[in-house]
Amino acid sequence: MFDLNLDNIDTGLQAPESEPHRQYHYMAKCRKLVAKLAAVKGRKLKYHVETFGCQMNFKDSEKLEGVLEAIGFEAEESEKADIVIYNTCTVRENANTKVYGRIGYLGKLKKQNPDMLIALCGCMMQEAVAVEKIKNSYRFVDLIFGTHNIYKLAELLWKVYGNRLSDNRAEHRHRMVIDIWKDTDRIVEELPSVLKYKFKAGVNIMFGCNNFCTYCIVPYVRGRERSRKYADILKEIRDMVSNGIVEVMLLGQNVNSYGKGLEDPISFAELLKQADSIDGIKRIRFMTSHPKDLSDELIDVMAHSRHICRHIHLPVQSGSDRILKAMNRHYTAADYMKLIGKLRDAMPDIAITTDIIVGFPTETEEDFSDTLKLCEEVGFDSAFTFIYSKRTGTPAAAMEEQVPDDVVKERFDRLLEVIQRSSEKRASSLAGKTVEVLVEELDREPNDGHSCMLTGRLENNLLVHFKGCPDMIGKLLNVKLDECRGFYFLGSIEE
Repeated sequence: MFDLNLDNIDTGLQAPESEPHRQYHYMAKCRKLVAKLAAVKGRKLKYHVETFGCQMNFKDSEKLEGVLEAIGFEAEESEKADIVIYNTCTVRENANTKVYGRIGYLGKLKKQNPDMLIALCGCMMQEAVAVEKIKNSYRFVDLIFGTHNIYKLAELLWKVYGNRLSDNRAEHRHRMVIDIWKDTDRIVEELPSVLKYKFKAGVNIMFGCNNFCTYCIVPYVRGRERSRKYADILKEIRDMVSNGIVEVMLLGQNVNSYGKGLEDPISFAELLKQADSIDGIKRIRFMTSHPKDLSDELIDVMAHSRHICRHIHLPVQSGSDRILKAMNRHYTAADYMKLIGKLRDAMPDIAITTDIIVGFPTETEEDFSDTLKLCEEVGFDSAFTFIYSKRTGTPAAAMEEQVPDDVVKERFDRLLEVIQRSSEKRASSLAGKTVEVLVEELDREPNDGHSCMLTGRLENNLLVHFKGCPDMIGKLLNVKLDECRGFYFLGSIEE
């Protein structure tokens, strides 16, 4: 066990009230403490952050890792690190179940290493029932915080370590720190971040959601919409580009409603237009778009841009007007098809992907047939297809006439067949063409001492695998699409 006392650590001046200065104050305090702990162990302390869920969560985890490295921790691939953080998702019930299982595994590791610190954050922690279960059944967890105060990690760690070091009694050493906010209007900028890739990155442009789709827990765990100032967003992109980033993904639960509530508002289309003009940027992506907010202005900006990828993710969820109304989606199937027409008229080569839920409460065979018909008419490039999952606390969970599992499964399989056909048809039309590809990662290590298989992504988001060298990762190359394999291509670098 550590034999340290907080009295021996210079805590400095009183913490400032303003952010992010307050957090840098706690980072400095934690860094001194972590250095002393590392000296006791005779090695650097290690951290492991595991992320569940969406790209917003992955972006949050980059911030968590930035703070951890700023205070002296080093990354560790395994969960046997000195501090383990699970950044959780709660979009579907099975996501919670998976996390509970993993927390149990951490409990076994902590018995072997009592000094391990376990922290849980993210969307699941915004659910009171989940926090209560952890408090009662997983008492070895040290820290719980939510989605709204990710930036407070250093301050919270200082409190956790303070509990541990102020008294050697077990009940004090393992007091659980819980800091959950129901909502916030605060956006804290300029904290350290560790980007997963050196050539592409996500950029938060807004947080939260105001749509309250009846099946979705996001507004309850992420809070109401709040947009970042566009000057801060553009500065972040410029800084990224100056450091070698060639592709940015603009992130938000509903990017199309960006700007509402700002003192100096601009539309999402105008934000995209300004980002497109940044010197050095090569690719701009964004997600997710809500069909009810997709404007003609946005379509026009995309069509006339230099760097905005010809790809849009536009979740339809259902092709039935009755189900769409029950979902609180605020558009009809005809409205959606009109948007598809506008997009393809302006950009014939645009790739359109979507989300679809099968088995929403009261869904009939007629409703499902409307979904199949819409999918066939659109011809999606790909789709994320989901079997409806009850989320406690959402209106849909209390709806009567939940669809039987066997019926849902049969419908789901039929939908997959339609999506697979359209995906293959859309992809195969590119066979034989030479296109620009951003090389993203190794697909297979070299087996002849020279070349290896690489994976790259087309502008339309399709993957292609081809022979190359590891030093090509992060570069834009011309690749010939030799063979379509349905959801991806085999290709060759064009000399």
